[in-house]
Amino acid sequence: MAKQQTHILRPDWYADGTPDPLTATGKALRWGVVSTGSIAHSVTGDLALLADAELQAVSSRDAGKAAAFAEEFGFRTSYPDQDGVPGYQRMCQDPEVDVVYIGTPHGQHFEVAEAALRAGKHVLCEKALTINAREAEALVRLAGTQGVFFMEALWSRFVPGVQRALEIVAAGELGSIRWVRADLGFPAPRDLSSRIWAPEAGGGALLDLTVYPLLWAWGMLGAPERVQATGSITEWGVDEQNAITLGYPDGALAQLMSSFVAQGPRTASIAGTEGFMETEGSMNNPSALKIRAGWNGSGWDVERTEEFTWPGRGYVYELREVTRCIQAGKQQSPTMPWQDSLDIMRFLDQVREQLGVRYPNDLD
Repeated sequence: MAKQQTHILRPDWYADGTPDPLTATGKALRWGVVSTGSIAHSVTGDLALLADAELQAVSSRDAGKAAAFAEEFGFRTSYPDQDGVPGYQRMCQDPEVDVVYIGTPHGQHFEVAEAALRAGKHVLCEKALTINAREAEALVRLAGTQGVFFMEALWSRFVPGVQRALEIVAAGELGSIRWVRADLGFPAPRDLSSRIWAPEAGGGALLDLTVYPLLWAWGMLGAPERVQATGSITEWGVDEQNAITLGYPDGALAQLMSSFVAQGPRTASIAGTEGFMETEGSMNNPSALKIRAGWNGSGWDVERTEEFTWPGRGYVYELREVTRCIQAGKQQSPTMPWQDSLDIMRFLDQVREQLGVRYPNDLD
């Protein structure tokens, strides 16, 4: 079978078979976590599974939440806001913190990441990396100047199901990829106090969800030549759902759907000249891949399902990547490089322009 180009690299620590993300690979890193919200809970729970991760500090605006989070996970210390100084700034000055994980709403990513990078800390920042490409470009420049590691926490790039899908396509089993379809959607309670809907937090389906369907198009086909987007905009000025069509120079197409108002199948389909592949379970961490290839007129020559399991919630794979890169003295991950984050933010800016969504950060 002819080799097919894919556009996301496998981490160099992925061996044949199922990689072990938990075993120590070098000197232990001392982690600081910014935020005590739901994503911070999930990621910290997985972080605690790594043999070479030490939970050093957590920051929150609220002293009670910071202390409770520290006690729940066994952090050595906590940093709430104090005397007008944000807790994250106080934590970034702690010499015992090596690397900072940022789990705040999108609208705060830039200010927190900037503080951590200026303090000489390595940084793992949740997706979407920033509100806009201008902010992302500034952080990448700063990370380069400071000589520290910096990565967007797009965890799905590292999970076994996505990595295996890329391997299948790269081997040419599906032939030349001609279209990709991916969706992610669920109804979210309509509440302006929630970061999901608040403009100042970077609310809306685009920044929160679309990075996952985009992962499948980007990984299989790369950056598009043409983008057409439409969406439904709330009375608060953020998108409640969006639909995006991507066009490529060779005629390949991708269709992406993200929604905070409807239950969707949450699947990805990849179709090539020789066959197709579909995800099972949520497409941001597939529990299985269904592969059909080689139509012979009455059935498929290849018809199989591959299943996947993982430790914890699945964030351990990106956490292992960060750990290994820092231990090796790297500033960026080959699997989630700075250029990809910049290109994705520029893509999201282009889509927002078509949707008519603007955030307060855009006016800074």
